[in-house]
This record gives sequence, structure tokens and C-alpha cells, in this order.
Amino acid sequence: MTTLTPRQILEKLVSFQSVSRDSNLPLIDWVEDYLAGHGVSAHRVYNAEGTKANLYAQVGPDVEGGVVLSGHTDVVPVDGQSWTSDPWVLTERGGRLYGRGACDMKGFDALALAAVPLALSAGVRRPLQIALSYDEEVGCVGAPSMVAEMAERLPRASAVIVGEPSMMKPISGHKGGSGLAIHVRGVPVHSSMLHKGVSAIHEAARLIMWANEVNAENRAKPRTDLANMFDPPWTTIHVGTIRGGTAGNITAEDCWLDMAFRVIPGEENADYRRRLAERVAEVEAGMKAINPAAGITVTERFFVPLLKPEAGGRAEEITRALTGENAAGVVSYGTEAGHFQHKGYSTIVCGPGDIAQAHQPDEYITVAQLDAGWAFMQRLVGQLAA
Repeated sequence: MTTLTPRQILEKLVSFQSVSRDSNLPLIDWVEDYLAGHGVSAHRVYNAEGTKANLYAQVGPDVEGGVVLSGHTDVVPVDGQSWTSDPWVLTERGGRLYGRGACDMKGFDALALAAVPLALSAGVRRPLQIALSYDEEVGCVGAPSMVAEMAERLPRASAVIVGEPSMMKPISGHKGGSGLAIHVRGVPVHSSMLHKGVSAIHEAARLIMWANEVNAENRAKPRTDLANMFDPPWTTIHVGTIRGGTAGNITAEDCWLDMAFRVIPGEENADYRRRLAERVAEVEAGMKAINPAAGITVTERFFVPLLKPEAGGRAEEITRALTGENAAGVVSYGTEAGHFQHKGYSTIVCGPGDIAQAHQPDEYITVAQLDAGWAFMQRLVGQLAA
């Protein structure tokens, strides 16, 4: 197969409408074919339905001490956004490459794939491993099964670089957390007889107020030096969606809401889950006192381990040397980096592009950032070949 430039690969990746709600298999098929064209075998890890897949591959000898380049293949929707060009066609204007996922994070994926033939020609002495996941945008859902299989089947890498957009600056820590689907089941009556029914919306509001109270409590309490590295420097609880009810004069039979925790290092997601469970039990008891048919169900949609800064970590050491940066920062969003670190890998986040462009209409990565990412890959391959 012809060796493609990072830009040519990015153009192809952007053309796949791999929104999280849809299958990513057409993109995975293309990547697998591209790797096979260079004599590299890839392995898939499917979701339970077989409609999506992670993909991982290795270039180089079966020895420990290599580097993993990890990215996700899914993107957020373009629905309702105003784009000045086709979001599924990579378009250059003024030194910027526009397209959905160009920044978050098909730009890095393109660089990682372009590094494969480079690593082959360089004859790397330590392996380059590629890891591409599905459903990162909805809670890093795909990554755990891929990370577990890589840890079992591949030689242990000395470092994992997760290429979320960071302007090619090392990010050594991020918050962890979980996403919860909450279903409040009420008892419908005419609203004039409110006291005889249970409004699912009113009861859900009690859980939202709990979230507000905990946010205020966290904001006011003393902070550690590590917490102060984050913005904001406290654990947050957020309700992103809510829906329910059928009419203005009927107590709502159902209310659904999504709640998410973003937890700072030094605190535990499990503690917040326990506190929520206690509040749910209190609210539910009051509901059942009116009618036993009422209740609340909480289901975990995803869990993302936090990424802890590593004292003397190999991933930070490698990335700082390759970028020339003297320090590493932290961010408040989550990535699959937490899953890799949770499995014992030294892990860092570093990728091209500005996170401010992620999920936006007219999302773009600058040509300069893509070039900086390619220079990084060339130096990395040189290090693996040394």
C-alpha cells in the first residue's frame, strides 16, 4: 500500500462519520486495511453488540519497553451546529484544517498511523503500539476492554501517550469520575390532588438540589496543593440532561436525568456514589410513604479513573524530552489515560490541537500543530530505533 502523509490520513479519517451514536466499523475497516498493506496485523475488541470495535496493533519486536500511542475514533455530533464547510470533508482555510474530529482527535490518530511505516523503515528496536478506541466521547466506554487485552497479550510498554489535544504540551493528571443515569418513578394524579400522587419531577429536583449543595460545600472547603492545580480545584457534580412529565396538570410519572461526577485526586468516586445512594434512599423513602409503587433507580453509565501525576514517571520523562517542555500540567476533563494508568502503565496526555476547538462548529487543527505532532512522532520513532 502507498504510504500516506499525516494530512492524507486525516482527510480519510474525517470522511468517516464516526459519531458515538453510530458504528465506527467503516473507519476501523479502513485502518485495518491500511496497516495490513504495510504488513502489520491488527486486533479488534468488539462491543457486546458487535457494532463497534477497538483496534490495537504493534510494530517492532516482542520486547518490553515500547510506547503506546492511544486515541479514540468517535466524534461528537454536528447536529444543530452552523458550519461554513462540510464537516466531513477536511478543508484548509488560512492555515487551519477544518472538519469534525480534526482536533478531537483524528489529528493524533492520523499521526499515529503515519508513524507505522516510519517505524518499519527505521527498524525500531522497541515496539510502537497503536491503540484506537470507540465511545470515548460518551465516557471512555470502549477503552477498558482494549486496555485489558493489550496488557495481557502485548509486551508491556514503558509509556502510554494519549493524544488528546494539548497543544503538544504534556498533561500528567486529570480528574476521574463517573456518569449515572437516574430514573425517578412517580405516581400520576391530577395536579389538583398533588398530595395523593408522587411527582417524579419534584422528587428528581431534590437530587439536583443535593448536587448543588455538594458543589457549594466542595467549593468552600480547604484545598490541597494537588487540587489547586486543577480548574476548578474541587470535585464537581453536574446534571446535564433532564426529561419527564406528560402534561401541565398531571404529576409526572417518570423523570430521567444524567448526573456526572468529576473527582479530584485525593478524593474517591466511590465516596460520592455512597453519598448519592444515601440521599436517594432518603428521597425514595418519602416517596414510598405516599405510594409504595414510587421509586428511584440509579445505573452507572461509565467510570473513568483519574490520571495521577507520577513522580519520576517514564511517560512524562519521554514526552518532556520529545517536546522540550520542562513541566507538565493537569486538566479537568477525563480520558482513557486513567484506564491505562489503572492497569499499571506509566501514562501521560499529549497531542496536537487546542481543546477549545473540541466539539465546536468549524472545529479545526492548525497546519502548524499537525506539523509539530509529526515532528514529535519522528523523534519518538528515532528514540525507539536507537
